[in-house]
Amino acid sequence: MDRIILGTRGSDLALAQTRIVADKLRAAHAQLKVDVRVIKTTGDKRLDLSLSGSIERGLFIKELQEALTAGEIDAAVHSLKDLPTDQPADLVFGAILERGDSSDVLVSKQPGGLAGLPIEATVATSSPRRQVQILLLREDLRIVEIRGNVPTRLRKLATDRSLDGLLLAKAGLDRLGHQFVPPGLHVAVVEQMLPAPGQGAIAVECRKSDALTAGLLQAINHEVTALCVAAERDFLRAQGGGCHVAIAARAVIEDGRLILRTFPPS
Repeated sequence: MDRIILGTRGSDLALAQTRIVADKLRAAHAQLKVDVRVIKTTGDKRLDLSLSGSIERGLFIKELQEALTAGEIDAAVHSLKDLPTDQPADLVFGAILERGDSSDVLVSKQPGGLAGLPIEATVATSSPRRQVQILLLREDLRIVEIRGNVPTRLRKLATDRSLDGLLLAKAGLDRLGHQFVPPGLHVAVVEQMLPAPGQGAIAVECRKSDALTAGLLQAINHEVTALCVAAERDFLRAQGGGCHVAIAARAVIEDGRLILRTFPPS
């Protein structure tokens, strides 16, 4: 197999993550040609849908998985935290890349992180998990929902006088490059918050029947990350949750032991 077609969403972050996958594949397989196909998902089209309500699961992945099943692409690149725990029976993870920083960050108009926000400040997030945890740390805050890709959210924070802060995944900012953060905004890690299961990890999905693609992807799989995110997703599955509920987990391997911290505590 000398060519692979990667499917991805068209957002800046999704494309940045797909470039990472493509570069790793080319480094692992010198003669491999990697093509990228952009597929628009329901989550990209329907910005009117709330991510905190009762909505269809897999909002950002359904069309990618359909294209994969139909053979239009060989593999699909996802932010792992977007993937429900119940994968289609004909699809598997061909690779989980080494995870980036799984922390959440507060982007704000004032320096000082969470403690620097004024009393009753307004903070935007589309994540029920982030909303619940941030209110445990600062119950005075006013939380509002926000949609759009990461650069759009950052621009909205910079221009909307009603907003004081915005919660995002640090790995996304790192992969995009902090040049996307408008001048005058400050970025601080919220150490007390636990991330979504799989946050910071890139998953590459392929057809279970496609041994050739699976063989190519295995070369870029990061075993430690794969073990950690599997534990996090097992916790998510046991809680009966999806990617849009207030469940958090972070697994690490220390001295040969896997340690899992969760919210709510297990």
